[in-house]
Amino acid sequence: MRTVTLEGQGDFGEWRDAARRLLVDAVTPDQVRWQLSGQGGDLFGSMAEATTNEGGTSDIVVPKGFIEAAEAAICHSDPDRFALLYRILWRLQEERSLLQVSSDVDISQLTRLIKNVRRDSHKMKAFVRFREVEGLQAARRRFVAWFEPEHFIVSRTAGFFQRRFTDMDWLIATPKGSAAWNGEELKTSREPAARPEAEDETDELWRTYFANIFNPARLKIRAMQSEMPKKYWKNMPEASLIPDLIAGAERRVAEMAARQASQPPAFHERLQAQWRGREDEGGDADLSPLARLREEAAGCTRCPLHCHATQTVFGEGPDQADIMFVGEQPGDTEDLAGRPFIGPAGQVFDEAVGAAEIERGEVYVTNAVKHFKYERRGKRRIHMPPDAGEVAHCRWWVAREIEVIKPRIVVALGATAYLSLTGESRPIAEVRGMPIPMQDDRMLLVTTHPAAILRMPDADLKARSLAAFRSDLQGVKRLYETLPAV
Repeated sequence: MRTVTLEGQGDFGEWRDAARRLLVDAVTPDQVRWQLSGQGGDLFGSMAEATTNEGGTSDIVVPKGFIEAAEAAICHSDPDRFALLYRILWRLQEERSLLQVSSDVDISQLTRLIKNVRRDSHKMKAFVRFREVEGLQAARRRFVAWFEPEHFIVSRTAGFFQRRFTDMDWLIATPKGSAAWNGEELKTSREPAARPEAEDETDELWRTYFANIFNPARLKIRAMQSEMPKKYWKNMPEASLIPDLIAGAERRVAEMAARQASQPPAFHERLQAQWRGREDEGGDADLSPLARLREEAAGCTRCPLHCHATQTVFGEGPDQADIMFVGEQPGDTEDLAGRPFIGPAGQVFDEAVGAAEIERGEVYVTNAVKHFKYERRGKRRIHMPPDAGEVAHCRWWVAREIEVIKPRIVVALGATAYLSLTGESRPIAEVRGMPIPMQDDRMLLVTTHPAAILRMPDADLKARSLAAFRSDLQGVKRLYETLPAV
């Protein structure tokens, strides 16, 4: 029996070196006893160090996936992790595809350890609370934090904090090691650290923040405690509010219901009121062509979408504009207000238009479809993309708008707008940024819709897409400046 003693503080290197010696000496897993330093040895067990066969070769080959898995699993606090990893390493010498057998008992156990380590690392990123202390350098602020992880994850997770808080000096102390950053070097230790005593005004900021984002209407205590286990509460200043917030949740929901905004009038009631007002004012004899078109669209019933929308959301802008933007359809905010591009996507659009030095007040903005298409989920109205038939019904209105506005450049925001303007359904990437001739010496440019950027879950992809959208609008500006004067 070979006994191997390890510190067992998440150091992959110490286990790897021991496992390599055992494997070279052909020591089977059942002939190895793994123990932590300080546990004491087996009086009758062999305590001799491994005597590597000097004449042999260590042709040890393992999949890259095993190294990555072992580096994570070794951070677990389970004392059986060393034996498990060596057992898998031994089996891999013959069973090359073992890691792909998810039903295998050893692989299932390995997966559980890795999952627990990753979850603990995620909790550390979420629940570390820094407090400011007096710094050694006037130019840099200094912070400390205390965290109590389940596993030996400090060294594994320290890089995240170094990248995110690189502009300040900090120390994270835990019973399972520590990490410190001084602006130049990231230092980690596997030795238990003492708890730093610090408290500052950020504790009250955390409590204020948490009190304002707490939504009593969505309270699910079991789910909340799963995401924010009670064992972390004692080190989180905002956790002191949780019992009172839970106790008062029902009362706050009732107060929110009493304060909620009233629903807008039903579509037909609002439509009738608009037409009654029109008749009282003597009709539309004095209206401009665009105003008459807008009044006509207010009563549009060309497709079933009008049955559920609050109102027609027509285009907005001067009666004649050199640049016309066409989006997909109004959203929830636009449907209630009756104006295009004033919601979240409209804010992205306004920012990009302004960055391109295009005056929004001098361009005409409209949508391929004039009514909001949605599905109800509880009290919310969730956007649904219009189908080809609904786009075809509304093409008549877009064509009339172009006829009245007489733009020199039309910008299609997204695939739905491109379909409406050309009758073609093509991926945006195929036509994006290319000037496309239209009738009456008009040019069409295609870019993405800002709402599509907002829906992107990946932050890096969202940033790149936003930069490309801004670049496209700058291209619109450049094209406009090359057009001959009229």
